[in-house]
Amino acid sequence: MRIGGFQKCSLIDYPGKVCAIVFTLGCNFRCSYCHNPELVFPELFAEAIPEEEIFSFLARRMGKLDAVTITGGEPTLQEDLLHFILRIRNLDFLVKLDSNGSDPDMLESIINSGAVDYIAMDVKAPLEKYQEITNSSIEPGKIKRSIKLIMNSNVDYEFRTTISRSQLNEDDISEIGGLVKGARLFVLQKYVNPGKNIAGLKTCSDEEFKQFQRIMSAFVQGCKIR
Repeated sequence: MRIGGFQKCSLIDYPGKVCAIVFTLGCNFRCSYCHNPELVFPELFAEAIPEEEIFSFLARRMGKLDAVTITGGEPTLQEDLLHFILRIRNLDFLVKLDSNGSDPDMLESIINSGAVDYIAMDVKAPLEKYQEITNSSIEPGKIKRSIKLIMNSNVDYEFRTTISRSQLNEDDISEIGGLVKGARLFVLQKYVNPGKNIAGLKTCSDEEFKQFQRIMSAFVQGCKIR
């Protein structure tokens, strides 16, 4: 595993649990609103953190932490991700996986293993806008397959979309709603300018976000604003 960051304690990254966070290096998307470019662009990578340093810490925190969240970057780019998850589970921690859904084969293997307890998948855009929003050559069908895999699994999950007014509109939210129709939980995340002067991106107003929530609520069992 190529690990670019490690947070020893979080109260917000695993719903209802106290968790540590492992940040993997590398991503196949280039979303303009990304807040973690140091995990995405190879020229910004810091020296990788050894796995054993992570597991040494976790062994000392057994009974004190509930869970480990694995995020990125994009964790499913790591060929040994499942092995890493199984090692965490062997220490009796719950595991949450954050993913962009670009590798349904990896997701299927992880789901079938029964080793992951919660999956949060980012749904970046309607399928027809996926390559534009992610600045990638992703095959949209892979995103659709990942959504179905997650929804048909026995794993707890959420889908989430980060919204910039200059990229997504009400029609787009409705299109995304159709993709995840019947989902247990959908989270709308407001784009917040990180102070890096990203050209063309604008934050939505609170009222706009409430309207997006009303639209999405017609498709899913629960919709939250985060």
